[in-house]
Amino acid sequence: MTPRTARRIPRLPSWFPFDAFVLGLLGTVGLAALLPASGAAATVAEGASTGAVALLFFLYGARLSTREALDGIRHWRLHLTVLGCTFLLFPLLGLAARGLVPTVVTPQLYAGLLFLCLVPSTIQSSIAFTSIARGNVPAAICAGSFSSLAGIVLTPLLAALLLGGSTGGLSADSLLKIVLQLLVPFLAGQLLRRWVGGFLVRHKKVLGYVDRGSILLVVYTAFSLGMTAGVWQLVTPARLGLLLAVEAVLLAVMLALTWYGAKRLGFDRADRVAIQFAGSKKSLAAGLPMASVLFGAHASLAVLPLMLFHQMQLMVCAVIAKRRARDPEEPVSAASARRTAPVGRITPPPAPR
Repeated sequence: MTPRTARRIPRLPSWFPFDAFVLGLLGTVGLAALLPASGAAATVAEGASTGAVALLFFLYGARLSTREALDGIRHWRLHLTVLGCTFLLFPLLGLAARGLVPTVVTPQLYAGLLFLCLVPSTIQSSIAFTSIARGNVPAAICAGSFSSLAGIVLTPLLAALLLGGSTGGLSADSLLKIVLQLLVPFLAGQLLRRWVGGFLVRHKKVLGYVDRGSILLVVYTAFSLGMTAGVWQLVTPARLGLLLAVEAVLLAVMLALTWYGAKRLGFDRADRVAIQFAGSKKSLAAGLPMASVLFGAHASLAVLPLMLFHQMQLMVCAVIAKRRARDPEEPVSAASARRTAPVGRITPPPAPR
């Protein structure tokens, strides 16, 4: 494809509230609703989805430079704050929302809402919004990397402990699935990164399509299982509207807690920006394959709250980042300046988040 031809490819206008990947997700859900996989096709789709999940976590492990992430550990207070927001405050708010069952959300949707609260933070969008808002970008990179690493272990364990029967509990079978489909491919990617890392960097654009295609396959399989099992009969438009309202409150609370809580803890403006964007968001790319492993046939309802929250957080954080960019400059201490300076060769991982 020549540069002239590439320029002719239509792109979505900048004001459009949905990106192409979200539109692809919506189209995949529509396809599963109209043409769900069943019978032998469902068996093939499940097998392909299992392979796609393993491939995703292999690529995550191969892309994530542990050395670069560990280089940022000197700013440990910021990283612990983000991890606390992601794996402590979010789950506590999710548990508090149990009081909304069944009047506001159904038990099935609540399981998805609680799972949303257990998913790790994003990397790419946290970095992008932190950069727009003139925040501490290296800290956002490291915080997102740490969250992704911790989420490989913490998210499945917390889901098994807090969701109980929704995920099958801490059975030997569920633990084996987590190890084989998530941990083993991720560790294999880390071990082979020395040999495949260069290839992944050279072909990161093509592999980005592989990532997204794998996620779309996982979504199609999950929603097909939901359609054939009849789980969507449990969801009404009114319930979806109430779920959106609950998630809007959840996002607003976390945005406020991360910003004002970080200020209370003595972080400067640049660090507060990184904490707010890394500590208030959830990774769709990490959550979808995890849900397919943990929830099985009920994964379609489990990932619905995460899909809605993902789009909501992008739209809201885009507005906040632009407003933060107009904030007046604050005096920066020498220690903060050293932390804000780029560390080594830190570069954001190319996996979609």
